[in-house]
Amino acid sequence: MKNIPKLRFSKVSSCRNWEIELFGDLFSFKYTNSYSRDNLNYNNGSVKNIHYGDIHAKFATLFFLEKEIVPYINTSLLIENIKPESYCKKGDIIFADASEDLNGIGKSIEIIHVGNGKLLSGLHTLLARQKSNKLITGFGGYLFSSSGIRYQIQKEAQGTKVLSISSGRLSKIKIYYPKNKKEQQKIADCLFSIDELINAQRQKFDELKTHKKGLMQQLFPTREIKI
Repeated sequence: MKNIPKLRFSKVSSCRNWEIELFGDLFSFKYTNSYSRDNLNYNNGSVKNIHYGDIHAKFATLFFLEKEIVPYINTSLLIENIKPESYCKKGDIIFADASEDLNGIGKSIEIIHVGNGKLLSGLHTLLARQKSNKLITGFGGYLFSSSGIRYQIQKEAQGTKVLSISSGRLSKIKIYYPKNKKEQQKIADCLFSIDELINAQRQKFDELKTHKKGLMQQLFPTREIKI
């Protein structure tokens, strides 16, 4: 069977089959910390920290630091000895290495923009960085959310009540991607535009819910009625 997806873009459909490589050949792993929620706060600090629970619950697949609510590491903790290469960079993939269910294990985000901020990958996460830039920024986030990759990660997961995935087992999964970066870009742009539309519709939905709540308060008595 040829390694070609069902849907191709017309201007790149003549390109050859997609490449297949092991994750460990494409990515290396960087330092992550083990700070719990008790070591984090949302008020002040100089370095923000990715907690695996936030990957599960709220962060977008393509992560923009300025768009997300990310906790700081408490200023009482010493982080001066953390090496510069351990700080998150554009294009990094962060995986949640623990989950209570199969659907959550290995869920990931791709770092798209951190600006002037400082960001670390924290408790129960794996921080992966490309050895060479074979994947464009924005493509990896969707690639690692695809069913084929997710299935491989789930097969490598270990545990019963709590599932886990190690860097060694993650390194074994097969990564497939178009060598042509224009095709990667088209895929990323297509899926990102859908995400933007979903977010816009979600905002409209939230606004309607707020509007309804206001109407309910006006249309019905707000105080106890004595009979």
